[in-house]
Amino acid sequence: MRTLCSSTLIGEALLALFAGLVAMQLSDVPTGTVWTVTGIAMALCVLLCGMITRPGAVAIGWALQLGLIASGFILPTMFGLGVVFAGLWWCSVHYGRKIDEFKAARTAAQAVPAG
Repeated sequence: MRTLCSSTLIGEALLALFAGLVAMQLSDVPTGTVWTVTGIAMALCVLLCGMITRPGAVAIGWALQLGLIASGFILPTMFGLGVVFAGLWWCSVHYGRKIDEFKAARTAAQAVPAG
């Protein structure tokens, strides 16, 4: 799960960076506010990559997804991109857990001595 979720979060951090650049030019929001919010979002994405296996990390990831969708009120394109990344986040969590279960079962099967 860690690899899939971390990949999604790094993609989100890059998306936040590019969205900040666009918002700086196209919105009426002050530049300082744009970069403060963008910087916090990017930092949370990167920090969450290292904490993804801890309790509550997936919930924080969902909060980031909601924040990304809500940024559509500043840049309407972000509504669509936010939904796409929320779908990627769901896939990363869902299939990442399945992969982790498969790996654990395979490791347990290999640990049993053949008799």
